[in-house]
Amino acid sequence: MSKNEQFSNNDNVDPSEIEKFSALASRWWDPEGEFKPLHKINPLRLDFIEQQVAGLFGKQVVDVGCGGGLLTEGLAERGAKVKGIDLAEQSLEVARLHALESQLNIDYECIAAENFAEQHSGQFDVVTCLEMLEHVPDPESIVRACAKMVRPGGQVFFSTLNRNTKSWLLGIVAAEHVLRWVPKGTHDHQRFIKPSELLSMADNAGLQAETMNGIVYHPLKGFHLHPHDVDVNYIVSLKKY
Repeated sequence: MSKNEQFSNNDNVDPSEIEKFSALASRWWDPEGEFKPLHKINPLRLDFIEQQVAGLFGKQVVDVGCGGGLLTEGLAERGAKVKGIDLAEQSLEVARLHALESQLNIDYECIAAENFAEQHSGQFDVVTCLEMLEHVPDPESIVRACAKMVRPGGQVFFSTLNRNTKSWLLGIVAAEHVLRWVPKGTHDHQRFIKPSELLSMADNAGLQAETMNGIVYHPLKGFHLHPHDVDVNYIVSLKKY
């Protein structure tokens, strides 16, 4: 089966994106490898989520586009009952093995978000979908699926990259070509999503924004959250109403 044949015509997926991340699957848990920036920002993302939901312990959580499980394991370590879904089977195999080594009970499944939402409508307290929207052909479809998974009153978290000149300079030119934090070709600037666009998608899906922070890099401070600088990376908490 070719890489293009393993997905149905209904899957909201770019096979080249799956191939790209599958090729790097073995490197997910190397803190100095191609996913180093995710290792650096993971504690920030986890703290933000935990604060917004007033504690993760006992919460039913699904991590959409979980990749190798960096965020998924962090959520489980903080007491959440976590499910991870992705369409890159090689990344999921790495996630399963690492969870076993970490002695964490995490269920991983290779399934499209839209299909999973049909099967698990309103079943989760928290839905996370971080650094994933910019890698799919139809991000609004993912937003709708995440909104469907969460119960009324539950919370959904998205993080992605803004689309402007600054994000092109820092997110692509600097990160991929100068600093070489991530491999060249990791991102397509045309797929970056402005906060106003994401909030419009969320509103159409019945999600109301609560808090938005930028994930900002400073040469002296490193990565940190900034409530007023969403020019490049940003994370948002939304509630199902």
